Amino acid sequence: MTAHSLSLSGFRLLFIGRTVSTLGDAVVPAALAIAITRATGSAAALALVLGCAMVPKLLLLPVGGVVGDRFDPRLVALGFDLVRALAQLLVGLELLDGHPRLSHVAAASAVGGVASAFAMPTASPLVAATVRGELRLRANALLGTATGAARLGGPALAGLLVYTAGPGWAFVLDGASFVLSAALLARLRVDRATGDPAPDDTVPDAPRSLRRDLAEGWSEVRSRDWYWTSLIAHGVWNGASAVLLTLGPLIAATRLGGDGAWVALTQAGAVGLLVGSLAAGRLRPRRPVLAGNLALALHGLPLLALALPAPAPVAVAAQAVAMAGLGFLNPLWETVVQQDFPPGTLARVTSYDWLLSLAAAPLGYVLAPLAAGAWGDRVPLLAAAGLVTVVCAGTAAVPGVRRYGARRTAAPEPGPPTERPPARARDQARARTRTGVKG
Repeated sequence: MTAHSLSLSGFRLLFIGRTVSTLGDAVVPAALAIAITRATGSAAALALVLGCAMVPKLLLLPVGGVVGDRFDPRLVALGFDLVRALAQLLVGLELLDGHPRLSHVAAASAVGGVASAFAMPTASPLVAATVRGELRLRANALLGTATGAARLGGPALAGLLVYTAGPGWAFVLDGASFVLSAALLARLRVDRATGDPAPDDTVPDAPRSLRRDLAEGWSEVRSRDWYWTSLIAHGVWNGASAVLLTLGPLIAATRLGGDGAWVALTQAGAVGLLVGSLAAGRLRPRRPVLAGNLALALHGLPLLALALPAPAPVAVAAQAVAMAGLGFLNPLWETVVQQDFPPGTLARVTSYDWLLSLAAAPLGYVLAPLAAGAWGDRVPLLAAAGLVTVVCAGTAAVPGVRRYGARRTAAPEPGPPTERPPARARDQARARTRTGVKG
C-alpha cells in the first residue's frame, strides 16, 4: 500500500515531517497537564493555558485558510512551523527552569495557537500538490496510520520523559520536531503552471478583499450538500467525543476497576485509529462519504458502554471500534475533498472544516459536567450516544452523500480531474497544475 506514495520524493518529505511533528504533538498533552498541575495545583490554571491556545486558533482559522490559498502553502507551513517550534521551546525552557511563570506559559501557548491556525489549513493543499489523484487515498491512509501510531506511542513517550528528565523536555522535543518539519519543507519543491489567465484577471496584482476570499471559500462549502451536511455530523462527533473525554475518566476509575481501565480504553482507541486508517486504504469503498459517515456513527458504542456501565473489556472494545471508524473516515474524507475542490480553495475549505470540529469540542466540555451535575452522568452519555448515531447515520438521507461515487478516489487520473463542480474560470486556471519535485 505504501510503496507507490512513498516513492514520490515530495510526499516522502511531507510524510516524514508530518509524522515527526505529530509524534511531538502527541507527547505534549500529558506533559502539559502534569507540568501545570505540579506548578500550580490548579485545574483552572490548566484550563487557562488550554484556552489561550484554543481561542486564537478558533478565531483565526478562516484567516489562515485565506492565507494558505493566497500564498504558497509550503512557505506558509514552513514559516509557522518555525513559530510553533519557538513557542514550544519557550514553554520547555520555562518548565526546565523549575519555577514556571503561568503568564509566560499562557502567552507562548497563545502564540502556538495562532501559528496552528495558519499552519493547519495548509496540510490538505500540500498533499494535493505532491500526490496525483489515483494515489491520494493511499497517501492519506498512510498519514492517518502515522497519526494513529503517534497517538499510540506519544503518551508512553511522554511518561518516560516526564518521570526521567522532566516535562520540560517533552516541549523541547515537540519544538525540535517542528524544526525538522520546517527543514524538510524547505527541501520540498512544488512547481506550478498557472495556465492562461482568465479574462477577468487583467490586473493580477490587484488587492483582494479578505471578506471576499472568505465568502468565496464559504460558497464552495455551501455548494456541495455532501460536504456541509457531513461537517455538521463531524462537529456532532467531536462534541460527543468531548462528553466521553470529560465524564469517562471518573466512570472508569469508580465503576470499571480504576485508572487502568481508562488507560486501556484510550490505548485501545489509538489502536483502533491505526487499524481504521489501514483499512481505508485497502477497502476503497464505492461511496466513500457515506461509508465514512456511517463509520463515525459507531462512536455511540463507547458512550453507551459507559452509560450502562458495561464491563471494562466491553467498554475498551467499544472504544477501539469507534476510533477505528474515525481512522477509516479520515483518509477517505481528505481524499474526496482534495479531488473535489479546486486547489485554489482547499485551504479555505479545510479551515471551515477545522473550525466547526474544534468549536464543537469545547461545547461538549462545558455541557457534559453541567448535565451530569443536574441529572447524573448517564443522561449526557445517552444523549451524546443517540445524537452522534442519528446525525452521522442520518447523512445517508442526503442525496449528495449517497451518490458521491468512488471513482474520484480510486480511478486512475492521467491528467487534471475532468469531473469537477463548476468553479470560476480564474480558479479553474489556477487549479490546473503540474507538480514536480526537485532534489
